[in-house]
Amino acid sequence: MSCVVPCRNEASNLDQLLTRLTDVLCACTRQWEIIIVDDGSTDATLTTLLPWTQFPGIRVVQLSRNFGKEAALTAGLQASGGDLVVMMDADLQHEPELLPDMLGRWRDGADMVYAIRAHRDDESALKRIGTRLFYAMVNAADRIDVPADAGDFRLMNRKVVEAILALPERNRFMKGLYAWVGFKAVALAYTPAPRANGHSHFSLWLLVKLSLDGLTAFTTWPLRAVSLMGFVLAGLSFLYGGYLTGAYLLFGHAVSGWTTIVVSLMLFSGIQMMSMGVVGEYVGRIFEEVKGRPLYVVKRELGQGLKTTGHP
Repeated sequence: MSCVVPCRNEASNLDQLLTRLTDVLCACTRQWEIIIVDDGSTDATLTTLLPWTQFPGIRVVQLSRNFGKEAALTAGLQASGGDLVVMMDADLQHEPELLPDMLGRWRDGADMVYAIRAHRDDESALKRIGTRLFYAMVNAADRIDVPADAGDFRLMNRKVVEAILALPERNRFMKGLYAWVGFKAVALAYTPAPRANGHSHFSLWLLVKLSLDGLTAFTTWPLRAVSLMGFVLAGLSFLYGGYLTGAYLLFGHAVSGWTTIVVSLMLFSGIQMMSMGVVGEYVGRIFEEVKGRPLYVVKRELGQGLKTTGHP
């Protein structure tokens, strides 16, 4: 079993996490590894991890800078060598003690077991509304169903891992990729533990950016919505123009309304700019893909786990 833990500035949580995680893994299997992916930490994360790398089965993959959680997860998956791979956060909200329950569902025939939040009472009303809206938009295309309350805390067999790694895109929205590859996935309800130390690195802006990445990666309905809006507004403009022409011919009313003209021009200009922005988001994703840059750069690797051949 491989356990992938991406982290950034989690020095205050790692000792407690690794102590609990190693105890659970030793009770679950005889062969295991923990892969800590240091995603450009600026605190004492690496210093905290150095003594742990002396223990067999604990590896550290240090990235050259902060590439983002999606890239760090991919780096961990590529470094993993286990038949089963578990992914979890380093802030102890994903409790290691849930791993035996995940293993039980895998033994019952599941290819992937994902932890799903039992509730979101610990989040603000704004975040809950935003989350529901985002997943409603992602799932509106009916191509795949991304569970709304599932995160990165999950267990996958090697077939699922290889399928995810075979996907070539660099703008990776991992929650969508988990759903896209298919396989038999089973949910496991849990209540996230309070964060042990520190604070979340996902600000409102980063959450909005991640939402845009997810929408543009897994659905084209924003482009279709822009086209539909154009047709609707063009139809309304045609009808209004016909009404004004008819009123002038029948009643001789002078065509006036400079205020209406100015407001209409501002409205249509705003819609055009918004439409260009939507198209620009997709063009920007294309630009990022065609450059073909690597998803991440490894600075160094420490420790030894199940797989010692390095990154592909």
